[in-house]
Amino acid sequence: MEGKRAGFSDPAVEAVFSACPGPIKTRLLALRRLIFDTAKTTEGVGRLEETLKWGQPSYLTPETGSGSTIRIDRIGSTADQYAVYFHCQTDLVATFRELYAGELSFGGNRSIVLNVKDKIPEAALRHCVALALTYHLNKRKTARGK
Repeated sequence: MEGKRAGFSDPAVEAVFSACPGPIKTRLLALRRLIFDTAKTTEGVGRLEETLKWGQPSYLTPETGSGSTIRIDRIGSTADQYAVYFHCQTDLVATFRELYAGELSFGGNRSIVLNVKDKIPEAALRHCVALALTYHLNKRKTARGK
């Protein structure tokens, strides 16, 4: 998928981005780039698959099974808020909250909430994305270490 980062391999995913208003679309595309770039530079992740889950652009690690699904979307029909969503039955958002309580905003136990008026907190998001993309890999390492 490396060569497809700039474009879309799935027209349905592209349609979701195209339907977003300008500022949200720009931010979601930046998040998409960040997710692909983070996957490329994070050991053990492998190729990412971009698809739709619940109508939202979603990123999975089908070859390695290393990660938990990451989804991105605007929040409802709001013009200025968007989010990075994580599986709510993981401890990912609780971990992010411990690490970045003063820097990131959270939506319960399932998302990092962002606003188009604010600069994307790139370093924190890269770390959170890397943790999500290696969630199962890290769980397996922890289980073997016991």
